[in-house]
Amino acid sequence: MTVTDEAPVGGGTPRSGEALVELADVQKWYGQLHVLQDINLTVSRGEVVVVIGPSGSGKSTLCRTINRLEPVDSGRILVDGSPLPQEGKALARHRADVGMVFQSFNLFAHKTILENVTLGPIKVRKQSKAEAETRARELLERVGVAHQADKYPAQLSGGQQQRVAIARALAMEPKVMLFDEPTSALDPEMIKEVLDVMVDLAERGMTMIVVTHEMGFARTAANRVVFMADGRILETADPETFFSNPESDRAKDFLGKILKH
Repeated sequence: MTVTDEAPVGGGTPRSGEALVELADVQKWYGQLHVLQDINLTVSRGEVVVVIGPSGSGKSTLCRTINRLEPVDSGRILVDGSPLPQEGKALARHRADVGMVFQSFNLFAHKTILENVTLGPIKVRKQSKAEAETRARELLERVGVAHQADKYPAQLSGGQQQRVAIARALAMEPKVMLFDEPTSALDPEMIKEVLDVMVDLAERGMTMIVVTHEMGFARTAANRVVFMADGRILETADPETFFSNPESDRAKDFLGKILKH
């Protein structure tokens, strides 16, 4: 896995002020539980936003609403200026534009690594098998698992499977990538290899929204840190400001607990 010399470094100024993902007054309930409260967030094209906060704060739900894996009760979400489709082919096209990498790798166990990565481009993007396979091999090379193309997911380590999941999402040529705690199911020695791929994506200008507990990634790769607690966004700041001088007591308490370990 190599990082291109000419790539701009993550953590700097976003490449464009153009809004790519917009959430306005988003509300989400699970029964009596108000899991997303008055969420307003705009992510610019080329920006890396890292969402952190205590467990149960609504981070993963926020991520999943952008892909409409979770419908919202009110408010609006726009991706590249368009509201989220409700269902059907329009929703499938939307999900093709919004790549998602989950905590669990969600690879198809009965398909080879190459087949996992080519399935979406062939079925949704209507690419030819040859075109899809050429692109898939390029992406598997980029994430460092090209030599595993003919194996099945169970034959790979967790870190390798997660890198395949990233390649699979990238094969759809998404406008934005969502990462929902992508390293939390991995052994410690595998975390770095996945984070290295994500840092490389950030440096290449991919728009990313990342829910993670990896504070090192937030410090080095994020343009902005969003801190959530109890279903609300309590604070938004650049990494240096957030980690050195958090404003809210909840953020100070959260950082005090996690940065001691």
